[in-house]
Amino acid sequence: MAEQRQRALSTSGEALYEILALEKGATHDEIKKSYRKLALKYHPDKNPDNPEAAEKFKEINNAHATLTDLSKRNIYDKYGSLGLYVAEQFGEENVNTYFMLSSWWAKGLFAVCGLLTGCYLCCCLCCCFNCCCGKCKPKASDGEQQEFCVSPEDLEEQIKNDMERDGEAPITLQPTNVTEKTQLIGDSHRSYRTES
Repeated sequence: MAEQRQRALSTSGEALYEILALEKGATHDEIKKSYRKLALKYHPDKNPDNPEAAEKFKEINNAHATLTDLSKRNIYDKYGSLGLYVAEQFGEENVNTYFMLSSWWAKGLFAVCGLLTGCYLCCCLCCCFNCCCGKCKPKASDGEQQEFCVSPEDLEEQIKNDMERDGEAPITLQPTNVTEKTQLIGDSHRSYRTES
């Protein structure tokens, strides 16, 4: 099934226009007008005993949906149905990159780089093992401290121990006697004058 789908994909970008009986590059109004005419002709309600009309109606709706969406139409006009398939798989923003990397000059550049370096895997592994984690790894200067990673649980435990050592233990219990009176609620009259 996947092989049949791949074979059916084209890069010409003309089939959807042919379904709507239009020339490539038709305006939005021409697409709309042709769609309405063909949708009325092949609508399943007007052709209840004709399964071919129902299939044709689905094709017409698909062509209309693709050609009225501006981004899909641009992809279709440029890359055909293969471009729409790539957009489904990798996203509309990656279609140009896909076709650029699959062009003959990109493949040629890839082959030339492979011949010049000997092999891609060996070159990559050599660079990674020697530069990132091997003998050629850059060393930190004496003034810089090495970075290390601490788990969140260890960090919380360290903060808790530091607070207990400094006498700032977090309060974990609520007061049990709620009828306590503070000095602000006292019954006696307070005077703030000093006697000299």
